[in-house]
Amino acid sequence: MDGVRKTFLFRHTHSIKETVIAAVRRKPLASTFDALENVSFTIQQGESVALLGFNGSGKSTLLKLISGVLRPDAGEIRTRGRVAGLIEVGAGFHPDLSGRENIYLNAAILGMSKAEIDSRFDDIVAFSEIEKFIDTEVKHYSSGMFLRLAFSVAIHTEVDILLVDEILSVGDEPFQRKCLERIRELHRQGKTLVVVSHDLDMVAKLCDRGILVNQGTLEFDGDATEAVARMRAR
Repeated sequence: MDGVRKTFLFRHTHSIKETVIAAVRRKPLASTFDALENVSFTIQQGESVALLGFNGSGKSTLLKLISGVLRPDAGEIRTRGRVAGLIEVGAGFHPDLSGRENIYLNAAILGMSKAEIDSRFDDIVAFSEIEKFIDTEVKHYSSGMFLRLAFSVAIHTEVDILLVDEILSVGDEPFQRKCLERIRELHRQGKTLVVVSHDLDMVAKLCDRGILVNQGTLEFDGDATEAVARMRAR
């Protein structure tokens, strides 16, 4: 990532009436906000990196840029290998399809072939712990069941870079521990890990490197323990 800037446009009017009134009063119809400004860093293969900062600092925007969900307005982002983002888990799920059908749909969206999905299907279902409801339409799932299945699909995708955004709040504590151990296992296998989380204790244990973002600019890049200490000192 080199010299990245991301700017968002905020509209101040939401109807024709508001637009006309604003024009008559010569008020601006929109304004811009630089979520990120001139951010540069390189993540090496196999690293575990935490993106830290308070709400609105730009860390989740960084994840979305790395994943390709967003594009930078300036600068360059280059990734090598298959990227999977646990950012908006279950975004590809269809409420009128069963859990089984949604596994195939969502896994395909994440880049898996049918053969890959077939070979991992039983593991995905077992990890989610909702075997009895796998042929039920997901619109009848509780929010916890939905997130369990969505997380399970994402975590079984064959990836080189795993992006995680506050997803370890899925389910109860035993399931959270299982999710965390699965992420650690992927990292031990040499996968690159980029994490956004407000759980500083978890970040310090899971990640070796911390990147601290403040109001859209890079403030610190170094040891994760020091990055966490800087966050706590604020």
